[in-house]
Amino acid sequence: MNLYEKIDRYKLAIDEKRPFEGHLLHEIKNYYRIGLTWSSNALEGNTLTLSETKILLEDGLTVGGKPLRDTFEALGHAKAYDFMFTLLNSYQITEEDALTMHRMFYTGIDAEVAGKYRDRPVFITGSKYEVCPVERIEEEMKKLFQWACSARNKYHPVQFAAQLHKRFVFIHPFIDGNGRVARLLMNTALIQDGYMLAIIPPVLRHEYISLLERAHDDDQPFMDFIAERVLESEKEIMRLLHIPFPNLP
Repeated sequence: MNLYEKIDRYKLAIDEKRPFEGHLLHEIKNYYRIGLTWSSNALEGNTLTLSETKILLEDGLTVGGKPLRDTFEALGHAKAYDFMFTLLNSYQITEEDALTMHRMFYTGIDAEVAGKYRDRPVFITGSKYEVCPVERIEEEMKKLFQWACSARNKYHPVQFAAQLHKRFVFIHPFIDGNGRVARLLMNTALIQDGYMLAIIPPVLRHEYISLLERAHDDDQPFMDFIAERVLESEKEIMRLLHIPFPNLP
């Protein structure tokens, strides 16, 4: 049994408990709202801990001595996360969705560039590959979401989500926040297809970045990495909800 077959077997076990409704749905969404916000920001250098992120998002209490930007990143990401769930019952992801996510995430940091494509060149530290030139960003973004619409059914849903992440990051359309929007788009695709979120803990940052770099030439290891994160989320939700683990060959 390969990794993707295993993921699908676990998904079937979780589906037995669906639909998640009422208080249970609220609890699950809030649990991952904190976890994804903390991990996605921490991957980019945000210094808030998981508990500090929880206190900020649940109680509205800021942490003394921490950069104000870190607070805005957490609050903005949580808003974009909430928006992601408004797309749950759709089966499409659009360019406008990506712009909305960035605007929600980045408004508290720099309202002038939030939800707008960058107007100057950037480069990725430690990468030997160039990102999309400024003058081609709009064209490449339109192509990306046309691809997302036409090619979605050609991939396993988890592979499609990883591909969407990879292709978005390679364009790098915003001045900042590209990784976080890429992970939100990836997770939007996953939840639309009924899969659990792919949460990348900061301890795996080096592997994650290395596999993204390698994905310019060979993206299978990156897709498998994302698949492993989905599988871990499946195991986690099964433990939380006391769902029996399936017998696997």
